[in-house]
Amino acid sequence: MNPCVRPTLGRSLVAIVAILLMRGLAQEVAGQRPPTIAAAANLNVALVEVARKFEQDHGARVELVFGASGILARQIQDGAPFEMFLAADEEFPNQLSAAGLTRDAGVVYAVGRLVIFAPKGSPLTVDERLDGLARLVKSGGLDRFAIANPAVAPYGRAAEAVLRKHGLWDALRPNLVLGDSVAQAAQFATTGDAVGGLIAYSVVLGTDFSDRGTYALIPAADHLPLRQRMVLLKPAGPVTSRFYAFVQTDPARAILRKHGFAVPE
Repeated sequence: MNPCVRPTLGRSLVAIVAILLMRGLAQEVAGQRPPTIAAAANLNVALVEVARKFEQDHGARVELVFGASGILARQIQDGAPFEMFLAADEEFPNQLSAAGLTRDAGVVYAVGRLVIFAPKGSPLTVDERLDGLARLVKSGGLDRFAIANPAVAPYGRAAEAVLRKHGLWDALRPNLVLGDSVAQAAQFATTGDAVGGLIAYSVVLGTDFSDRGTYALIPAADHLPLRQRMVLLKPAGPVTSRFYAFVQTDPARAILRKHGFAVPE
């Protein structure tokens, strides 16, 4: 055998092995990519904290995507690669379950609340009975008022129900600024784009609202309960299954309570 051939074959073999090892490593890394979880916008702060606690306790990460529940549900129906869905209501998870896209019917993990919020300098006086809002509407001093879009956001539907209960819906409709989610409605209500808004209690508690204005908690009886359901989707892997179980544990529930949610027993 020509002795000059051996080193060439050796180098080729090493190169092939290196390529195979690199491919295997890439596949392994891809397999370890954190699962993606879809969550209602009102969980933006609370669920990040829950996920951080999960990583500390279990050594595994999840990737969170926040948005309006209706928009996320539509994306799941269209094939978005989510493994779990934490909605702001029960209707959208039930729709996914009926379509055969979930492991089962899921569980209610939290119950949310609404607040009326007014930024500093606003002519709106906040109170739980919306008397201040009614006076502002009557005086003609109301420009824009923010809520989440009732078509896609459960907190928007709850806000509409509250305004209807107090006889303000028809008068306010021309002045409503609709956010794609309750988080976006909160941005409108705090940045001067509106005199105030009906937004999620968890959003007010979860971000630095203390120096931005004032708020009052809306009585729970003024709208249907904001029962928030979560479901495991069919592609869910073991990490997501562990996270789903973790959300139902005492440490996760304590975080949810801290951010203004009630949790079912």
